[in-house]
Amino acid sequence: MAPVLDTAFGYHLLQLGCTRGQPLFGNSPINHRIYVAERCGKGITLLAATDELPLESDSVDTVIAHHSLDFAPNPHQVLREIQRVLTPQGQLLVIGINPYSLLGLGTALRGLDRRSLWHWHSPVSLGRLTDWLHLLGCEVEGVTWVGSVPLVGGATLRRWLARVDAWGNSHNLAVGGLYMLHAVKHVPALRRPRRKWRLRRERLFGLLPGPAPAPSPSPRGRADTHSRQQRHHGDYRA
Repeated sequence: MAPVLDTAFGYHLLQLGCTRGQPLFGNSPINHRIYVAERCGKGITLLAATDELPLESDSVDTVIAHHSLDFAPNPHQVLREIQRVLTPQGQLLVIGINPYSLLGLGTALRGLDRRSLWHWHSPVSLGRLTDWLHLLGCEVEGVTWVGSVPLVGGATLRRWLARVDAWGNSHNLAVGGLYMLHAVKHVPALRRPRRKWRLRRERLFGLLPGPAPAPSPSPRGRADTHSRQQRHHGDYRA
């Protein structure tokens, strides 16, 4: 993620997902960072649901979606909210589990147990995610795959699998267990109807700085103007 975050500039950065205490924006030059979760935890700065973000539209410059689609009941609505809060030309990083990989197969098997967290796991394939982004006016810039093989077994087997995994990561093979998709929002800012957003706007946090109030004229300035007008009329009568 570092090459993308190093070149993503702006005023506000947002990270959301199903985990807590795992900030991924350490290398970002953006100072104002918002860490969203549905429950309190280390580093969490905003409690909110990922499918209904209390932020104004077109206000966030960079969004990191860390497995926020994998465990969402309605991942398409989560993606719509992300697209709504992103500014035009805003950067989006989506991290998800590839269902067509060894890691995806393992999570599917663990999800058979109703008591496991993976029972609620519903991964979004890269093809479906790309189609959704195109419909929302976002252009995919690139995809990075990591974790070609799981590191299991003893020390000797792990060292051998680590070399295989490093080779797969260097060649960016599409069999990686995790994918990181980089997309950019290319649709312009929309002027939404006031009646439609009036009630919801009361619950949204504004992140963009507002215009500075215009300075009002001082009483002395008005008195000086009035005296100059009287002198001008007196000269005209003379």
